[in-house]
Parts: sequence; C-alpha cells; structure tokens
Amino acid sequence: MTAIDTSPADDTAYRRALLRLIAIGGSGVLASYLLALDPAISAGLWGGIPEGRIRELYTLNMFLAAFGFFPATWWLVFATPASALRERTGFGLETLFIAYATILMASALWLPLTALYVKSPSPFVWLLVRGVLLAVGIAATLLGAMLVRLAARGRPLAWLAVFSFFFFWLQTMVLDALVWPHYYSTGA
Repeated sequence: MTAIDTSPADDTAYRRALLRLIAIGGSGVLASYLLALDPAISAGLWGGIPEGRIRELYTLNMFLAAFGFFPATWWLVFATPASALRERTGFGLETLFIAYATILMASALWLPLTALYVKSPSPFVWLLVRGVLLAVGIAATLLGAMLVRLAARGRPLAWLAVFSFFFFWLQTMVLDALVWPHYYSTGA
C-alpha cells in the first residue's frame, strides 16, 4: 500500500476526505436504522437479551457509545495533524481511513442483515451478521489503540477522549460482537 502524503499542507484535504467518509458512512448507518421502524423487524432485534436491567444498561451504553465516537474523532482528525499521525499513534492515515470505513460500512450493514435474518433465518446470514459486528469491534479496537498511544505521547486531554471512546469500544467489541450474538442465538 502506498503511503498517503502527510505534509502539513495536506492536512485540510485529509480532514475533508475523512469528514466526507464519516458523513456518508454515518448517513448510511442512520438510514439503515429506518428498518427498525418496521414492528416485525424491531420486535426481533433484541433476540434473547433479557428485558429489565440488562436491556436498560445496554440501551444507556448505546447512547454513551454514540457520544464517545465524537471526541475520539476530534482528537484523531482535527487535533492531530496528518503529518504527525504516524509519529503520535504508530499508525498512518491509511489505517485511520480503513478503521473508519470498516466501522461505518459494517455498521450500515448490521441492521439490514439482521432484518433479513429475522425474516428468513439462515446460517449464512447469521455468519454475515456476526462478521460485520466483529469487523466493527476490531476497527474500534484499532481506533482505541490509536487514541491511547496519542494520549500516552503527551496529550493529557486526549485521555478524556479515550475515556469516552471506551463506551464505543464496549458497545461494539463486547456488547454487539460478543454478548448480543450469544443472547440472540440462545433466545431468538
């Protein structure tokens, strides 16, 4: 893979490209959630996640996770010059673009695939659902590692982004990729 030019003059272009990716991908994620408006689909989305406290905590973390995405993005995209990203995080722009693209594309596919599975369960579709959830979790882990490295290299305020991003990582890598499929497969 060819390295992306990261001269200070290209910081604006890099930020714009990432923001376009986030805007387009984020719109795709939000649009996919329109499927949840169908009562036949929304009823099947929780699978076997028990009602009550576990579901309430799960829902609360969804909001914390959504909020936690933004400080991380601010630190990685705006507060860190493209020319310094590799030095400060150990990863270059290519990795950052791939991580964001993976999170957004896979997140946009989760609900349509799950809706398909709710309507017509099959082992193949279930593997696709599990695959997109795991892809989001792995990409979130990568972004989290970048943030931790950024904070550890003398950016103390970045620790606030690490803390808030923890909820995004918890949602995507633990709750969505591991807990939800376990409960779904045992309760659906």
